[in-house]
Amino acid sequence: MKLITRDTDYSIRALGYIARNKNRIISITELVKELDTPRPFLRKILQLLTTSGVLKSYKGKNGGFELAIKPEKIRLLDLMEIFQGKFVLSECLFKKKICPDQVSCKLRAQLCSLEELVENKIKDITVASLLNLDN
Repeated sequence: MKLITRDTDYSIRALGYIARNKNRIISITELVKELDTPRPFLRKILQLLTTSGVLKSYKGKNGGFELAIKPEKIRLLDLMEIFQGKFVLSECLFKKKICPDQVSCKLRAQLCSLEELVENKIKDITVASLLNLDN
């Protein structure tokens, strides 16, 4: 099981690079070179980040990307939800039906408790904290 997928990982790398170069617009070409990532893959990630309001994009000859949100406001949990959906460790086996044991299931209770603990820890991780920009 992966907690963080490749898309989320590369989104963090791209946002980190953009955050470190905050006084200028970063082109897709520069990001591809610096992150050593296939252009179509990175373009898809950047489009999702732009659509989600995390990045601003600029078209044209001097186009590129800049942060739309301060690095200390971009949480890892938000990025995980953009690329991976709602954070869950385990889904009930009865996906479409209501589980007959939903209220009393001890495994579900333990997993929900664990999810809450992990989610609260992940909420504290921001792009700024990963770059040591908090201070």
